[in-house]
Amino acid sequence: MKLYQIVLKDIMRRKRRVLYATLGVLIGTMTVIAILTVAQAGQARIYSQLEKYGANLTIVPATRSLNTGLGDLTLGTVTVGENYIPEDKLPEIRRIADGKIKEALKIKDDGEIAAIAPKLYLTGDIKGTSVMLVGFNPDKERSIKTWWEIQSGKFLDGADQLLVGSRAAELLKLNIGDAVPVNGSDLAVTGILGETGSNEDYQIFVPLATLQALFNKQGLISSVDVRALCNACPVEIIADAINGEIPGVRAVAVKQVAATEMGMVEKINNFMLAIAGITLLVGGFGVVNTLMTSIHERTKDIGIMRAVGASRNQIIKALIYEATVLGVAGGVLGYLAGTALAYIVGPLIFEGTQVSIVLTYLPLSLLLAIFIATLATLYPAFHAARIRVADAFRSL
Repeated sequence: MKLYQIVLKDIMRRKRRVLYATLGVLIGTMTVIAILTVAQAGQARIYSQLEKYGANLTIVPATRSLNTGLGDLTLGTVTVGENYIPEDKLPEIRRIADGKIKEALKIKDDGEIAAIAPKLYLTGDIKGTSVMLVGFNPDKERSIKTWWEIQSGKFLDGADQLLVGSRAAELLKLNIGDAVPVNGSDLAVTGILGETGSNEDYQIFVPLATLQALFNKQGLISSVDVRALCNACPVEIIADAINGEIPGVRAVAVKQVAATEMGMVEKINNFMLAIAGITLLVGGFGVVNTLMTSIHERTKDIGIMRAVGASRNQIIKALIYEATVLGVAGGVLGYLAGTALAYIVGPLIFEGTQVSIVLTYLPLSLLLAIFIATLATLYPAFHAARIRVADAFRSL
């Protein structure tokens, strides 16, 4: 009878012990696979949300907060700086954005590359309700926010028109064709924006020039969204150049925001993986304990094997073969259980996350489980190899 046949026969004879050892490996690999699967789903959601945002770069007024006080008495903070950006800075923003993109990508054309969408945010009173009014350039905004859909009506094509967010239209009971008084002038509801799941659902959109004229804010904007329409566009370099060359504004690359957010996700993942490592360690000790108990119970069998000519290396190999079987079983079951756990936990950690099966984690689960099972078997294996034939028969 060959060595692996002896091992398989012995495993079938000690099913309960093997099950306990397998559970130790299974729980550890399950934890690791669940964490990795949830982390991948969370990162995919963050990137999809950033892609949905549209702009790679946001430019806002450069304001800062100062602490005020009198002696030891703190009086709070005040915001210092302009709340608006002069509209005449848009050509400078265009020059820097297009210039840096052309320089990075070695483009010789003189045409515009980046999509630049200025906006003006003001609070207005509509039917006795305070509403956020957004002045925007319809064509530029739509080129950035490609996911926008018109729920009913049509997109703006005139100066005296409104585009209403889905929730705002519902709460204010606005319909297509309604005349809405905005700071003394009537504007017609031309379209209702489809639900976006963001603050835009509660906003009312007005052509930028119209809103500026109605509130006497000619030449002023609140922010500028810039979308460099290429994956290789150097948005961080563009942001640094704008911050350095244009006073009174602050440019923030969405990639930097993404890096910060992904950094937090990575820290959470590292913490969870540390917990998974502890779980694997505990599982490994469980395997050691189970195998040591099994060896004490099998002292007679080991003695008989030594008596009929089995070498110490063969005893060690037999136990390592057994560990490999435990590892394969624990790895496959751990992968399945970890994926199932990710489906349950993922949406709780990252709301709205779509968790999917990651087949590439199956080999990882197998390798990890086999490594842990084999490592945990080494001490019991060497202990078994040191059992002498005389001691084995003396225990009968």
